[in-house]
Amino acid sequence: MNRTYKATGINLKSVPLGEADRLVTILTREHGLLRAVAPGARKPKSQLSGRLQLFVVNELLLHQGRSLPKITQAHTLKSHSRLSGDLGKLAAGQYLGELVMAMALSEQPQEQLFSLLAEHLHRLEMGLLPVLALLAHGIYHLLAEAGVAPQVHACCLTGEPLIPQWSHPNWRVGFSFTAGGTFSLGALLHQESVPSRLRPVRLSAPQLAGLQYLAAAELPAQLSAGVHSLSEIWPSLERLLRVYAEYHLDTSIRSAALIDSYLPSESLAGGGEVMADRATT
Repeated sequence: MNRTYKATGINLKSVPLGEADRLVTILTREHGLLRAVAPGARKPKSQLSGRLQLFVVNELLLHQGRSLPKITQAHTLKSHSRLSGDLGKLAAGQYLGELVMAMALSEQPQEQLFSLLAEHLHRLEMGLLPVLALLAHGIYHLLAEAGVAPQVHACCLTGEPLIPQWSHPNWRVGFSFTAGGTFSLGALLHQESVPSRLRPVRLSAPQLAGLQYLAAAELPAQLSAGVHSLSEIWPSLERLLRVYAEYHLDTSIRSAALIDSYLPSESLAGGGEVMADRATT
């Protein structure tokens, strides 16, 4: 039976459909992830056209058809226009959008996920911290919402707290994608054999500290000043979380290629150790 209903949604993807329509993937508060047809949206004088841009938040009126709902009205609440003007911010927003599409449920309210995405898109738009720091923060929070965030404050093997040892430059902690987070390399000494799932990526004190910051609701403002050398570790942590998210959400993040092309080559230093261990996890 056909029905008309309202929803508040964030546009995550839009592709051409037929001669003049668009097919839009939207995360809504009330109905979760849905795909809807925007009739005539590609026509020059369409009132829907501008309202279907990436990350625009709309109040929608939808009419349920036989297969897909149709957007009959859209009132824009927020456009996130600053994201489209910066390649790095736009790529980071698309990255988060891909994760949300891999996580979100359909035909169920997704209030928390909606609010979380909206908040991190806003933070990216404001740009008060480096883009990669904001992106990593958003990835971690989305993983936490999905219930699969890596453990970063304690050892996966012993449960003992892990504290970055800033005074020892060669100090390292282990990280396993399959075991679900960090662990003390010293704890492996008490294991009769090392399980293949614990073959570690080795993280430095600044990298561990950065991961632990990501678990907080807010990133400290002083990160923009490069405190404790943390300004250098965001490329490697994004790569770490990328592999972790792809493994645990069983998805491939296509927008990550845009992040790689956006970054200056010299800023990728420090990420090699993470990527070198990818095949062994």
